[in-house]
Amino acid sequence: MDLYRSHVLVCGGTGCASSESGRIIDNFNELLIEHGLDKEVKIVKTGCFGLCEAGPVVVVYPEGAFYSMIKVSDVPTIVEEHLLKGRIVTDLLYKDHTTSETMNSIDEVGFYKKQRRVALRNCGVINPESIEEYIAFDGYQALGNVLTEMSPNQVIDIVKRSGLRGRGGGGFPTGTKWEFTQKAVGDLKYVACNADEGDPGAFMDRSVLEGDPHAIVEAMAIAGYAVGASKGFVYVRAEYPIAVKRLQIAIDQAKENGLLGEDIFGTGFNFDMEIRLGAGAFVCGEETALIASIEGKRGMPRVRPPFPAVKGIFDKPTLLNNVETFANIPQIILKGAEWFASIGTEKSKGTKVFALAGKINNTGLLEIPMGTTLREAIYDVGGGIPNGKAFKAVQTGGPSGGCIPAEYLDTPIDYDNLIALGSMMGSGGMIVLDEDNCMVDVARFFLDFTEEESCGKCTPCREGTKRMHELLDKIVDGKGTMDDVAKLETLAKTIKGASLCGLGQTAPNPVLSTLKYFRHEYEAHVLDHKCPAGVCSALLQYLVVPDLCKKCGICAAKCPVNCISGVKGKEVYLIDQDKCIKCGACMDACPFKAIKKG
Repeated sequence: MDLYRSHVLVCGGTGCASSESGRIIDNFNELLIEHGLDKEVKIVKTGCFGLCEAGPVVVVYPEGAFYSMIKVSDVPTIVEEHLLKGRIVTDLLYKDHTTSETMNSIDEVGFYKKQRRVALRNCGVINPESIEEYIAFDGYQALGNVLTEMSPNQVIDIVKRSGLRGRGGGGFPTGTKWEFTQKAVGDLKYVACNADEGDPGAFMDRSVLEGDPHAIVEAMAIAGYAVGASKGFVYVRAEYPIAVKRLQIAIDQAKENGLLGEDIFGTGFNFDMEIRLGAGAFVCGEETALIASIEGKRGMPRVRPPFPAVKGIFDKPTLLNNVETFANIPQIILKGAEWFASIGTEKSKGTKVFALAGKINNTGLLEIPMGTTLREAIYDVGGGIPNGKAFKAVQTGGPSGGCIPAEYLDTPIDYDNLIALGSMMGSGGMIVLDEDNCMVDVARFFLDFTEEESCGKCTPCREGTKRMHELLDKIVDGKGTMDDVAKLETLAKTIKGASLCGLGQTAPNPVLSTLKYFRHEYEAHVLDHKCPAGVCSALLQYLVVPDLCKKCGICAAKCPVNCISGVKGKEVYLIDQDKCIKCGACMDACPFKAIKKG
């Protein structure tokens, strides 16, 4: 067995891969050979470390040196200084956004301090394309224990006692769903994994598949044993090529090592699985639409009951969980129901993975115990709002979620609290908004997405979202009335109650939550014909502040439509509002901050 004095972990997730982490890895390997270090230092391509803002990330052990925003040109310095001479390259170490302090090791990075990694335990730690590394970190031990020491009922019991709830949005108790599927009558049963992650700004499931695909393979085999299924499907969107590739490698490796297929561990249990690619339809995240797509049909929801546990893929009983839900299963089996149940809150056990995006310093992936407050997630882990801007709201749950204002920042994050605030957990999107965001425009953005993604099967969603979008367009264009605002609210509530599936039922959430917490912004658009955030162009004016204008003419020179007039050195410049195209070039160009939005 090869023993190495140093391990260099390089992020190979999608974000870092797009910033040339593949070339960084190749350069490391070439230089190690050149310097005769290839027998002493091992380069490990991992999944996502989580702190995407700092990517590409390189971590060198045993020191734990956390190098951030590494370029191919930085590799020779790390090799020659750190790996050859033992001197950490301080100029390349991660610097904290809030304190500007250099972090000497990954253990000091504030982004990780309040996290507790269960679903993400191996992401950024192991090579996801190596079954040996997964096994070295207790991989497939849970499956071995289940098949050789536990009955299906015992497996379901431990999942039920753990309190694990579905991480795909609904939060249904996982053990109960497994029990329903086990008790369903059928000569053939299936296990399906929902990896059709379509929320704007969300990348939780993708990162698990990229960083720890064997965990999903192992968990689905455990689920198959528990419910009596012999076949599994992973439904993943084709836009995730790295995730698809690594998952297929994991499936192939598991088969080669007798961990999938026939007579696993010599117990007589048979379980196989395959990948089905989705074309990117958001509605296929809904379980019955997903099942239709797996069957080769158009992805459209159907009326329930019967539920998939009774009538699912090819009309057979089907257990369907999402990636993050499955990722928790091996650890629950190994460490026990009580261990998992000790994390989180009374009704929301364990941890939750969130994709933190928007107006936030530490864009990335975090996993925190349920019950962590929004403030802790956004400020302690996320590093707060960039450029000293004020926090305005956080939108949770993807396009189906709501916008939560600053007054609720100290709310503990769990399923029930978020629903009570008019939002939802969803799959784990968390988009932060600051003072420069217009909440009417935010609601329109998400409604535009759900309208586009509606399958069209039911009238409330197909027609209702379109009518809501038209009303929002009217309001942001300065042509709306208070009667339009009332119609918008009534229509939203009707669609929420009458739509067939979860897409339509939750599509009005961004509108209803912004009407609840930011109604004054709707009123400003309608009554004052102003956008308080200065976002909606139809209501926007750029004005010259006379006392600040230096009569230099820079603004006029930068205007692409020549709508700014004045005599250089003699007159305060004026902007012709009828000709202005609201591009903002004048405000950006003025060095004296003499132009403001009005």
